[in-house]
Amino acid sequence: MSHVNRAPGTGPTRRGGRWERYRVAHPFSLQDQAALWGSIVGVVALAVLLGWALDMKGGVIIVAAAPFIISWFEKRRTAFQFDAAGVRFGEALLPWTDVTEFVVATPPDGPHALIGARLHSGASLPPGMAVPSQHPAMPAPVHVAVPRARFDLAKMVHKARRYAPPHIRIVVAEPSGERVAT
Repeated sequence: MSHVNRAPGTGPTRRGGRWERYRVAHPFSLQDQAALWGSIVGVVALAVLLGWALDMKGGVIIVAAAPFIISWFEKRRTAFQFDAAGVRFGEALLPWTDVTEFVVATPPDGPHALIGARLHSGASLPPGMAVPSQHPAMPAPVHVAVPRARFDLAKMVHKARRYAPPHIRIVVAEPSGERVAT
């Protein structure tokens, strides 16, 4: 079922059979691959065991568990994401009402781009969200480092204009000052 929104960022947005969002993931590591394959092997083993012990179809368990495994794995690899629900920095979700603008910094000496968020005065961080140590190139208090090769500022600006609430701005922090991203 498709949802239609009159104002961007007010609810789920679906286009072409998939949810609209902007997402930057951490690189695929050996630990991630081991966790994914371990969970797949575990589910298949559980399906075989239950199929033998309870004389039930093991394929039902595999089909039922697959979306949960994929969702867990995707959430684990997400460094930064914004969608209809809000802004996600790793595991922590900030509601749109707390965010005033995104700040992007690309230090010339590093392999990472920094994506941050400035919050409304009085807004608090979600429980359990750790504030990262301050980076000299990032003026925002909440930020995450993402691989520069996986970050696309033009795509982020395009998605924010289409799907984020209208009050959200994206600024680029440079040594000479800040400018609004276009």
